[in-house]
Amino acid sequence: RKEFVDLFVNYVFNESVRKPFEDFMQGFLRGCPARKWKMFLPVELQIVLQGHTEFDWHLLEKNVMYSEYKRFDRTIRNFWAVFHKLPEEKKKMFFAFLTGSAQIPAYGLEYFTFCIAYLQAENPDEMYPSANTCSHILFLPK
Repeated sequence: RKEFVDLFVNYVFNESVRKPFEDFMQGFLRGCPARKWKMFLPVELQIVLQGHTEFDWHLLEKNVMYSEYKRFDRTIRNFWAVFHKLPEEKKKMFFAFLTGSAQIPAYGLEYFTFCIAYLQAENPDEMYPSANTCSHILFLPK
């Protein structure tokens, strides 16, 4: 039985995926030559490909720039009060809304900045926040 289980596990995890994995690896290495990746340690390569996984939301708040708002404006204070009460998953969804990606850039949050800009509208109650993901700007109505 042990030999059967060992052979079965080997087949499922190695032999059955060998050809598809080799095809994937060949295509991947054509676009991303291995010699370029060898300069990274495995943990560094993981960060480059996946980004950081731990968010420091207070650091994110600290690095914000404001356009036509001030840090202590009522709208801004309300925004951050609500934001910090959100569950972790909703905060990550906001980050994805703002940047177009749920991953922290490889350079880390300490160097990540975004701008909260005033969204001018005749009736701000009829406007929703919007974002420019390329420039990392959150347009926030009063």
